[in-house]
Amino acid sequence: MTRGKATAIGGISILLWGTLALLTQLTDNRIPPFQMLAMTFGIAWLLMLMKGLLLGPSPMQMLRQPPRAWLLGVGGLFGYHACYFAAMSLAPAVEVSLLAYLWPLLIVIFSALLPGQQLLAMHVVGALMALAGCWLLLGRGEGGFEWRYWPGYALAIGCALIWSTYSVACRLMARVPTDAVGGFCAATAALGLACHLLWEPWVWPGGSMQWLGIVGLGLGPVGVAFFTWDYGVKRGDLRLLGVLAYGAPLVSTLLLVLAGYAESNWVLAISSLLIVGGALLAAVGPGLRRPNRFMDATSGPRRSAGGPRL
Repeated sequence: MTRGKATAIGGISILLWGTLALLTQLTDNRIPPFQMLAMTFGIAWLLMLMKGLLLGPSPMQMLRQPPRAWLLGVGGLFGYHACYFAAMSLAPAVEVSLLAYLWPLLIVIFSALLPGQQLLAMHVVGALMALAGCWLLLGRGEGGFEWRYWPGYALAIGCALIWSTYSVACRLMARVPTDAVGGFCAATAALGLACHLLWEPWVWPGGSMQWLGIVGLGLGPVGVAFFTWDYGVKRGDLRLLGVLAYGAPLVSTLLLVLAGYAESNWVLAISSLLIVGGALLAAVGPGLRRPNRFMDATSGPRRSAGGPRL
């Protein structure tokens, strides 16, 4: 599969993560966070288990991965969500979301540390434009950072560091098959259940709409999304995926507007221009660089007819 197709597969994750807010609305936010984590990642594991039993490869075979792969996979999936839930309990949701959503920019920057990768100015400028649009969209001029919430802010920054590190480090473990993410989901669900039993009361979903929201989360933004993301960051354009990730809150807001949970306004319009413009700059800009006109692609630097001057 070409690099472009792998990037497109990774982009499916961004679209699916854009449905997160709408599906969460269907649950009425009644399910405790770690219970939701256990249920949705459990559904994701069952999805991959069924796929393995019906189409292969064997789920048991996929469990036999190096310890470092388990540490990275479970640490990334569970670590991010645990820090996010803790941050939301210690600081206002808007500020937590703004800080946690530094991870796409960090992916763009950290990708330069990978072998054979080059970070161009257009990647950084595009990521910063998209970040500005994301902050405007999420913040909407409300609230403000206050020192008393610094533990929550620190955990939110931890979220950004964990997910960006996980995404970039996955590139170094490209030999670990994407199907192995099913095992990481199972471990994440088990850890989520343990945390739930320690700190939360069990709440049964009430009604078909709440069950629809939970199953939808487990199949989409918490299910397929992590598998397509794994494939994309391992084989696609990691820097471009980092910039495109800022489209998730835009997709989320548009879906909420269409569903009647939010209203469109000028903030949405400006944010859309910044996010889309930043993504286009990062995607198209590097290809517009012209080769040095004094260099010949096959023979190197051009020389005059009389040979080199002394």
